[in-house]
Amino acid sequence: MQIIDFHTHAFPDEIAERAIKKLEEKSQVKACLNGTLDGLLRSMDKNGVTKSVLCNIATRPEQFNSIFKWSDKIRSERIIPLPSVHPEDKEIKEHIKLIKKEGFYGIKMHPFYQDFAIDDERVYPIYEALIENDLLIVMHCGYDIAFPEWDIASAERIMNVINRFPELKFIATHLGAWKQWDDVERLMIGKPVYLEISFAFGWMPDEKIKELIIKHPSDYILFGTDSPWADQGKEIENLKKLGLAQEILEKIFHLNAENLLR
Repeated sequence: MQIIDFHTHAFPDEIAERAIKKLEEKSQVKACLNGTLDGLLRSMDKNGVTKSVLCNIATRPEQFNSIFKWSDKIRSERIIPLPSVHPEDKEIKEHIKLIKKEGFYGIKMHPFYQDFAIDDERVYPIYEALIENDLLIVMHCGYDIAFPEWDIASAERIMNVINRFPELKFIATHLGAWKQWDDVERLMIGKPVYLEISFAFGWMPDEKIKELIIKHPSDYILFGTDSPWADQGKEIENLKKLGLAQEILEKIFHLNAENLLR
């Protein structure tokens, strides 16, 4: 079976060690890999991962160009990078047009590291430009382990965006909203919003994860690990152990991702 990991991270070799150390200290989570592209590829080879979507985050507007150039340099049949834009970027529309022109599939954004609320009107031009250019967005959703529990990426805010921009291809990470899964079940489950499942195993009971997956449309669930912050092999086994029907597993592991990345 093919496996597409829709949520991974890596850094240029010259900053990987420093970046991983800083993020480990901030989150108090030990990385499973060294943060380099080679480290990610070795993990993919070891664990039978066919492709990885590599998510970048522009923590300042001026980082767009360096992230864009690195994304272009590293993309391949197996590595699918997503550039990033910052809400304070004065050239949002032009940059998103460039992302589309150069053949990328979309962007990654992170409310905590980029200082915005998901349903803040100042982010609307980004959503509008993504729709105009038929691009997807992978969004960190829920709380973040490295920050206080700020209400900026909640299930309610996600649904405000989905309802306002129904054409937006919005991927909600961490099974909808990390550590806000009661709200996910109440507001998001059953709705046409993509849920990527990273950082759910180990944070909620397996039977609850299975229940949420079964209740949600099977065409709207994606496998992801948030590597290097989780082990790709262990996350694959965790999903397989839920005892889901093979048809659903195929959709989660690769078919839904292939539809988004067509």
